[in-house]
Amino acid sequence: MTTYQHDIEAIEALTQRNGSSWDAINPEYVARMRAQNRFKTGLEIAQYTADIMRRDMAEYDADSSVYTQSLGVWHGFIGQQKLISIKKHLKSTNKRYLYLSGWMVAALRSEFGPLPDQSMHEKTSVPALIEELYTFLRQADARELDLLFTKLDAARLAGDETAVEFLQSEIDNHETHVVPIIADIDAGFGNPEATYLLAKKMIEAGACAIQIENQVSDEKQCGHQDGKVTVPHDDFIAKLNAVRYAFLELGIDNGIIVARTDSLGAGLTQKLAVSRTPGDLGDQYNAFLDVEEITEADLGDGDVIIRREGKLLRPKRLASNLYQFRSGTGEERCVLDCITALRNGADLLWIETEKPHVEQIAGMVDEIRKEIPNAKLVYNNSPSFNWTLNFRQQAYDLLVAEGRDVSAYDRADLMNVAYDETELAQLADEKIRSFQKDGSARAGIFHHLITLPTYHTAALSTDDLAKGYFGTEGMLAYVKGVQRREIREGIATVKHQNMAGSDIGDNHKEYFAGDAALKAGGKDNTMNQFG
Repeated sequence: MTTYQHDIEAIEALTQRNGSSWDAINPEYVARMRAQNRFKTGLEIAQYTADIMRRDMAEYDADSSVYTQSLGVWHGFIGQQKLISIKKHLKSTNKRYLYLSGWMVAALRSEFGPLPDQSMHEKTSVPALIEELYTFLRQADARELDLLFTKLDAARLAGDETAVEFLQSEIDNHETHVVPIIADIDAGFGNPEATYLLAKKMIEAGACAIQIENQVSDEKQCGHQDGKVTVPHDDFIAKLNAVRYAFLELGIDNGIIVARTDSLGAGLTQKLAVSRTPGDLGDQYNAFLDVEEITEADLGDGDVIIRREGKLLRPKRLASNLYQFRSGTGEERCVLDCITALRNGADLLWIETEKPHVEQIAGMVDEIRKEIPNAKLVYNNSPSFNWTLNFRQQAYDLLVAEGRDVSAYDRADLMNVAYDETELAQLADEKIRSFQKDGSARAGIFHHLITLPTYHTAALSTDDLAKGYFGTEGMLAYVKGVQRREIREGIATVKHQNMAGSDIGDNHKEYFAGDAALKAGGKDNTMNQFG
């Protein structure tokens, strides 16, 4: 007996126990509605997806070729269409996640309008987007199952038992569109209590993985901009603990914390670390400061002084009252940050780099793995990088190292379209294509994501349509560039009424009112023009 059939029989027994007042309730309709609403709460989703991520992490530890991927999305519909496309083209959502980008929340989801990535947006917009994403993913499940139920009814009506058996198997083995979301909590939006409260809201909405960075909350900057300010390790550990307590309070004991370090590009700290004994974490953090040795006679009013190994050291303090790290210490600070985070409750690491270079990332991971052998990264394949320029420069340098003639190329002008069909450009494109595979094999990257790709795709596709529609092409721009492609490429949105739930609603009307139901999907529905 199939699971679907078992549910029907169990509900049938329930209706019989309730007598004639339940005669209008069709047990199969109830079974269908239950199948279409597999997840009742966000916490169910958080637990289900945490289990997926933990399994994927263990599989990556055994085989680095099975890395995971995601694209950043800023609306439930965009996330839904991404998962529908994955199932259509790749047949499975296995190892494919969603990423919720704080940058895109700031730029696209704030009531203030577009904002820079500086934690100025409403923090409640983050759990609201998580809930929205899972609402749309659950609706994708309901729609896909509704289509299967419609086919099942047609097969039964035609007496096609083979099709009936196949469709019942499809229903029983339906793969949900619900996948893990790695959600960006920025620097925690305040003190550890604020971080804990927001983390709880995110988990209750369905987040199984929360990414938090070691920047100071009130001076937070985008990881690819200047002016980043880090906090001492004890401050960051308190926020890691706050997130873990939130997971544990809500019963998601295997929730995932992604600890992000911005130290590679952050040259400033807001405060000195507390050091209790030589060589402790506070002392190590302060040892990276840019200092000058002074004597007591050099002391001035208001000076802040560190005493180390019998010497008086004055950290360089800016007019902003921030302290400066020594130039060139970024990678060493990143390694210490990562080891410390993993020793204090983090599960995965994120190192924000200034360029996509496998060996640079691997150099830091090699050092981290001397202390934590199974250290793994979430890595931002960022649109803030000029991928073409970076990899053409890497290809140029590789050719030079091999003793090849590069006189035909100007390294300072490698974005030039004149180079697009050259051997160097082809070599660069191949390195871009294999970057994720190479990074996972060499640099411990468990999860590859692009933070804000759908921000760019929305702008690009809108530009294409506007250029033609408001230009000389008129309606042909939409028909040729959008609708005809949707039809021929099997894009679900061509039947936008169905995508928005019209057919599900019609079926529910029939469940509730029988033959008296007033349906929208009759012969005069223009959606029928699409077959």
